[in-house]
Amino acid sequence: MKEDLEMGEELMQHLRSRATELLLREEWNESVQAYSHFISLCQHHISHTHQRPDLDHLLKLQKSLCLALSNRAEARSRLRDLANALQDCDGALEIEGTHFKTLLCKGKILLSLNRYSLALDCFKAALLDPQAGLKCEALNGFLERCKQLEHQSRTGVFDLSDWVVNGFRGKFPELAEYIGPVEIRKSEIRGRGLFATKNVDAGTSVLATKAIATERCILPDQNEELADNIQLVMWKNFIDKVVESASKCKRLHQLLSVLSNGEDEDVLEVPDVNLFRAETEEESALSMGKPDMDKILSTLDVNSLVEDAASAKVLGKNSDYYGVGLWILPAFINHSCSPNARRLHVGDHVIVHASRDIKAGEEITFAYFDVLSPWRKRTSMSKIWGFQCNCKRCKFEEQICSKMEMQEIQMGLERGLNMGDAVYRLEEGMRRWMVRGDEKGYLRASFWVAYSEAYESDHKTVRRWGRRIPAAEAVVDSVSKAVGSDERVLKAFMAGLKRRCGGGSGLVEMERAMKLARGVYGKVMKKQAMRTLIELGNQE
Repeated sequence: MKEDLEMGEELMQHLRSRATELLLREEWNESVQAYSHFISLCQHHISHTHQRPDLDHLLKLQKSLCLALSNRAEARSRLRDLANALQDCDGALEIEGTHFKTLLCKGKILLSLNRYSLALDCFKAALLDPQAGLKCEALNGFLERCKQLEHQSRTGVFDLSDWVVNGFRGKFPELAEYIGPVEIRKSEIRGRGLFATKNVDAGTSVLATKAIATERCILPDQNEELADNIQLVMWKNFIDKVVESASKCKRLHQLLSVLSNGEDEDVLEVPDVNLFRAETEEESALSMGKPDMDKILSTLDVNSLVEDAASAKVLGKNSDYYGVGLWILPAFINHSCSPNARRLHVGDHVIVHASRDIKAGEEITFAYFDVLSPWRKRTSMSKIWGFQCNCKRCKFEEQICSKMEMQEIQMGLERGLNMGDAVYRLEEGMRRWMVRGDEKGYLRASFWVAYSEAYESDHKTVRRWGRRIPAAEAVVDSVSKAVGSDERVLKAFMAGLKRRCGGGSGLVEMERAMKLARGVYGKVMKKQAMRTLIELGNQE
């Protein structure tokens, strides 16, 4: 028996050395296998030692087991097998609750899972260990990151100012997961939707999240066939990434299962928004099984977002690419031709913010396509997307576009009618038809091209019609209030300021510009950075 134990200990020593060597060489899979073998033997020896108590030998085995579990956790975390890595950390901490290396490893894993408060607890506990002095700078770095991300996740306050002012150089800013005052409900638009639970001011963030997977490429402008082939390859790579992620993470598998695949949307269960919070534990009883490829394909077809879209702005180097990704909670946001939200893409993160003021109980909506276009064009676009838009704006414009004069204005524009004349005729028509409030903003948004070109002219048109056509500022205000802020509306406003005020502008005018800009980009930067972004937008 003694000889067997000695032989077992020699094997354990060999396995431990081999596993450590593989870990240092970053051969993660092989290291996990070697440590697993060592851990099994170690646990076996501990059980035998309990039968024949030898305290010194038992403590030595437990110490070896603790270190092996900690190292296997490290290797598993590198393989993104985070659930099992956390189990190894917990196993090690059961043996030695203040084990420095394990606390550091667990903290980093929890940080990558966006569980900032729990990660902060681990780093604080590690800081108390005498070994912390050797890695004090790195540990303090993790603590500061945790504090910053925890604050972001609690408040929804993000600051991209330095990155914007520095011309988007360096790494993308690190952003936390954030779920603001929102909930999921049955939607009158389609299936389920995301709703505000309290009033939200324009520019305020309602959620921020990282993509499950993204894929990007540069598409050629001139060769349409080549571009189509590149997109097919890109789509395949994107699907592979999603499948790989879902196969490794039970929680992700669970979240994917609640997304729509385009069928029977009216009878789908409405999930609690807390399910999407990082702190929510995964359901242990959930059986993952093999991913259903047909369901995944249909789910991605319905829920994937293109980064450079009508309601989006891509910041930084990714703006040079065509990108697609899957962001789980934003996938619940439906389309409206009177949208109230936009999204800002920063690296693999997306920040969703109010593009105009949102009332409590109002559904949060994106523009899936260009809503600064006439009703008939939007109707055609909605058919391409596979639905019919029945928003308040579309219902109003469907009725008013049946008027002969509206049809004449539209046909006149198609035949080269002067933009100023078209604006005058539309404004006169709205006066006669008693069009007021948002409805006036709807029609001005539909004929935005005519308005913007009329105001960008050499003022002959404006002088010709005088007060019979509204000032550009009034049109900008009514359009942004009715359909949310848009970069083109902001650009037109800034161009008007430049024409009237030359190189400068007053405080009141700049504050109006800032309000529009916050609707476009969100409240994620200070005024200097916002001015930089406005200037970049004017140059595009």
